[in-house]
Amino acid sequence: MSGSQTRSAEHATLPADTTEDVRTRGAGVSRQIAVLPVGSFEQHGPFLPLATDTLVACAVAREIAAAYPVHLLPPVTISCSHEHAAWAGTVSISSVTLHSVIRDIASSLRRSGVETLVVVNGHGGNYVLGNVVQESSARGERMALFPAPEDWEAARERAGVVTSLLTDMHAGEIETSILLHAHPEFVRPGYETSDFIADDRRHLLTLGMSAYTDSGVIGRPSLGSAEKGKALLASLADSFGAYFSLLTSDGDSTRG
Repeated sequence: MSGSQTRSAEHATLPADTTEDVRTRGAGVSRQIAVLPVGSFEQHGPFLPLATDTLVACAVAREIAAAYPVHLLPPVTISCSHEHAAWAGTVSISSVTLHSVIRDIASSLRRSGVETLVVVNGHGGNYVLGNVVQESSARGERMALFPAPEDWEAARERAGVVTSLLTDMHAGEIETSILLHAHPEFVRPGYETSDFIADDRRHLLTLGMSAYTDSGVIGRPSLGSAEKGKALLASLADSFGAYFSLLTSDGDSTRG
């Protein structure tokens, strides 16, 4: 396989497994885990694509699948982006629909012998995903939501990301860095001069993003780099180890 073909395979959005690949991998683990990237289709300023959150979630999920024996699923590409409705191209579904989609996927996986689902969330507005995991866990079903804020904070520090998680809200240093690493072909010129800060966003859910930014950007994309993106993904893959251990163990303790 040529270098360009290798890169295409590594950075593809859709997994290329066959059913035999899944069966073989499942035979080598005590409990099968599926990893589902959930993104969105919403504005990310003039320099990042509408599919940014999906591309980020897929990049994180690919890193996980490269390091752990998990069943990588194709992404959910449209979710709850209602706060971005003022910008052309943004598409949303209701939280009720997203809740049902995740539950249906988890149920289908269990019927095929995959007991555990990890939802890799790439969009901060998908609040309902936390409820899905809470409810599933209460029913005795194994599910997790990744990354947690603590995982992002550890990744931010390890990668040398300057912007805080509060400030780096949308199309900022983290997202720009991950795309510069994983999908540089999708990053358009302009991120170098698009920094915009709006740390006080207490009425975001009421007023939407357009009340806080004209460009759609909140953060410092000018500080993004491919090197930071690579380090962010590596740190998240390492953080997933604790989730993998918890979800494949027979106990319920979260103490490490």
